Amino acid sequence: MILQSIKIALESLWANKIRSFLSMLGIIIGVGAVIAIVSVGTGSTQQVTSRIANLGSNMITVYPRTPKGQWGEVSSASSQDKFSLESTDYMEKFCPSVIKVIPVKQVSGRLISDDINVNATILGTNIDYAEVNNYEVGMGNFISENDHRERRQVMVLGSQLAEDLFEDDNPIGKKIKVNYEGQVYMFDVIGVMKEKGGSIGGNLDDQAYIPLSVAMDKLTNSDYVTSYIAQAASSEKASTAVNELENFMVKFLDDEDQEQFRIISQDEILDTVSSVTGTMSIMLGGIAAISLLVGGIGIMNIMLVSVTERTREIGVRKALGARNAHILFQFLMESLNLSSFGGILGIGFGWTAAYFLSQYGDWPMVIAPLSIGLAFGFALFIGIFFGLYPAMKAAKMNPVDALRYE
Repeated sequence: MILQSIKIALESLWANKIRSFLSMLGIIIGVGAVIAIVSVGTGSTQQVTSRIANLGSNMITVYPRTPKGQWGEVSSASSQDKFSLESTDYMEKFCPSVIKVIPVKQVSGRLISDDINVNATILGTNIDYAEVNNYEVGMGNFISENDHRERRQVMVLGSQLAEDLFEDDNPIGKKIKVNYEGQVYMFDVIGVMKEKGGSIGGNLDDQAYIPLSVAMDKLTNSDYVTSYIAQAASSEKASTAVNELENFMVKFLDDEDQEQFRIISQDEILDTVSSVTGTMSIMLGGIAAISLLVGGIGIMNIMLVSVTERTREIGVRKALGARNAHILFQFLMESLNLSSFGGILGIGFGWTAAYFLSQYGDWPMVIAPLSIGLAFGFALFIGIFFGLYPAMKAAKMNPVDALRYE
């Protein structure tokens, strides 16, 4: 009896192919949209996460906060004036989860090469900067300990900056003039970094790197650095390292409210990215799920029409001995077939849409089996829920009245 009811349901759907397909269209779009949106959210999250992880090895950055003023006046105090070079040694000593602390002095100047000049960010740092940032040298060498100790006016260029200044020429050994606050300094190019892209501190490819001693003693004549970059001993100890650095800075700056400094870690960025993308995926997935409900309403509508059209058929079947349960099951199977076939086609549509979107957005295509299962299961539920009322209406028909129906 079950197989017979399924056969009758399929024959009825096949007899009205166009109408059946249009009824399934809402389910197809809904299931496909849910799968595609979840895929896009997962793939883009993986891409952003991998990029953040590639910024550096368990990197934690300590910045001074912008000073606050009152009554419309700008504060004359600057927390940056407390970021001393000597405190880096104390950080490593009193923060056991931190293995390296790198001081950074950041300035902005105009780089001049022959008739080409570019405004760029110049970072004074040491040899450990490249290692902590997973930053590789493309040509030449990075800043050495001797360069720092002997205050050599040497410079390493980011890949994009080297292209802007020298185009296709080899910049190694060339000289660059740096115009900083009206003073001109001459630097020798000793290296060019590989393409890296963005980081916590900006786009590394657009920056130039010089020895920290040169930036502090010759360019700025300052005893204070712009920020610290700390490297945690491992990813498992990163959160502990952040807490240790916070405690150190609170005591060092006598700043219980943490108004003078800000600590940014990779874990914090990853949590923010995951939270935002997760919220967006849920919101968009919910919007896509609405089309499944619309598809369910379409199925109910077409099933009510089908029941009305086949009133005499229902009367004949009941007169020949069909019970209410048989009629109910027959029409419920038609509704379930519509939603299940629509779900299967929707999976194919969602897979195709996810592929083209991943190609367009240049992120990995990730199809989560859970999203397929949930979307298809919800489509089946929609078929049963919205098909139940028409099926019950058909089952409750009086056979005498049904036979008299014209």
